[in-house]
Amino acid sequence: MNPGERRSVGDVETRELRYFVAVAEESHIGRAAERLGMAQPPLSRAIAQLERRLGARLFDRTPRGVTLTSAGETLLREGRAALAAVEAAERRTRRTVETARRPSVVLTAKAGASSELMAKLLDAYAAEPDAVEVEVVLSPPGHQALMLRDGRADVALLHRPFDDLSGFDVETLTVEDQVLILPAGHPVSARSSITAAEAASIPGLPLPRWPHLDGSYPDGPGPELRDLTQVLQLVRLGRAAIMLPDSARANMREGLAVVPLSDAPQVTTVIAWPPHSTSPAVAGLVRAATRL
Repeated sequence: MNPGERRSVGDVETRELRYFVAVAEESHIGRAAERLGMAQPPLSRAIAQLERRLGARLFDRTPRGVTLTSAGETLLREGRAALAAVEAAERRTRRTVETARRPSVVLTAKAGASSELMAKLLDAYAAEPDAVEVEVVLSPPGHQALMLRDGRADVALLHRPFDDLSGFDVETLTVEDQVLILPAGHPVSARSSITAAEAASIPGLPLPRWPHLDGSYPDGPGPELRDLTQVLQLVRLGRAAIMLPDSARANMREGLAVVPLSDAPQVTTVIAWPPHSTSPAVAGLVRAATRL
């Protein structure tokens, strides 16, 4: 057994949680054993020992595999959160060691969004006397908060009401209205404003589908939003429309038109960081951001 896996979460070891989660996700002990790179008998014994320790049956055994009991569903939900917390602690510890050797800060933002604001922020921070290297990670929509929670990023640009800001320290940077971007020359482009419901039902101009955190996309006629530049190209071609913060006007090119949305919620852009952060670089980046 790897000594690094002997840490405990309450009375349950992280090793046992990893075993349990693998079995729960595979719904089959044999497939879980193959995934974990171990033999099936010791995995079966580990699950049985875990059930005895908790005093609850976690799986119902069937000829085709296993299914979770209500107790197992609870442990899967809580176990995933516990493992994520352990992994985040490991990442943050490694980041602390890395930044002690080579000071740096990881900033994550949504690809294609807040580009003008980020450029101003990076320029302002670079002028700080104690500025360090800033690694910018552009990630798909919704992943910024996840990266901040699991320790892959030190600070993030997030957007209310779309991102979950719970548990973070934040400073508000901008508050702006939303607009509809559609092909230039489209009849709707002549309107002074449009409602969100109307924007979502323009014939021939479906809105893009934003990805879930697991990478899957909801059903619908609109294009999958993987890259904002790609979607804007579809808008120029008359294949889609998209609702974005008003600051998107700064990146407008020929072939696009903008119509204000009359009833869409305002978008608040914030700079966010974990409340336990003691990084001078993060503090400096936040100070530079708030001065903007």
